[in-house]
Amino acid sequence: MSGTIELNGGALAALMPMHMILDGDGVVRATGPTLSKIFADEDMVGRAPHDLFDVRHPADGLEKLLAGYVPRQKVRFYPRNGARCALKGEAIALGGGQGVFINLSLGISIVDAVRQFGLTQRDFASTDLAVELLYLVEAKNAVMGEAMRLNSRLSAARSKAQEQALTDMLTGLRNRRGLNLALEALIAKRAVFSVLHIDLDFFKTVNDTLGHAAGDEVLRRVGEILTDETRGHDIAARAGGDEFVVVLEGESDPKVLKILSDRIIARLEEPIPFDGTLCKISGSIGATTSRSYRYPAIDQLLHDADVALYAAKDAGKGCFRMAEIGHEDDTRQTA
Repeated sequence: MSGTIELNGGALAALMPMHMILDGDGVVRATGPTLSKIFADEDMVGRAPHDLFDVRHPADGLEKLLAGYVPRQKVRFYPRNGARCALKGEAIALGGGQGVFINLSLGISIVDAVRQFGLTQRDFASTDLAVELLYLVEAKNAVMGEAMRLNSRLSAARSKAQEQALTDMLTGLRNRRGLNLALEALIAKRAVFSVLHIDLDFFKTVNDTLGHAAGDEVLRRVGEILTDETRGHDIAARAGGDEFVVVLEGESDPKVLKILSDRIIARLEEPIPFDGTLCKISGSIGATTSRSYRYPAIDQLLHDADVALYAAKDAGKGCFRMAEIGHEDDTRQTA
């Protein structure tokens, strides 16, 4: 037993929101609401499909359907209004010269179309697999978004852990490992640089008389002073205990090093308040430069700066001395 069922416009809109009906002359007589939305609600009725679409398939257009030569055909349309989507579907001849019924879908263009036209679940039939695809895309985007956020957090945590591994937690300066890595990088790129080795004078007295808490406050203040007195690309490090090292990239002039050292010493001699009393220290500084060596090496640089430092202490503390590199050692002399 066979028969026909007539659907009103509302039923068609709900079941096939992207349908299009052509009359016997091949002119659009009605369209579904989602298809109209893709055309920005411009009036499609009364126009021929070729005015609205670039008909890619069938190659000869819809003539055979309209003439009744074939009962149905697959179709592929591209809107001529600039919409970036391909519409696929099936066209069925209504018979008796009544026209053609076409039901379209967005196919693989659905994600772009949803974003481009602001489509929602209400723009699709509840049985349309497009809805399921949208749920899958949403789930994928949610998972990918969370994965990206997790990777970002892990990357930030890794960077923080690496930075902490190179940082003296009391002063915020580089630690000995961070100092060595910085020196290795400068030597590897054959940069010109200078090393200042700083030892605090009278620090032991502060520790012995006021306690380690006062000593920690003094060390924190020294870290602030060295940060203030150096440039952003310089390296200030706590080498251990009350010893500090400053690495000045691009600087090798002894006069400039003395001026900077004198300024640092003057800052160090400013009394540091702690728990109602004043902590008084000074600093002795020894320096050497990479230009003094044919092949700079970290141990040699730090050793020679240390020798110069103790020469400053022997000279009465609170002063600066430049390393005196012997000319007899040809491996250390600049060519």
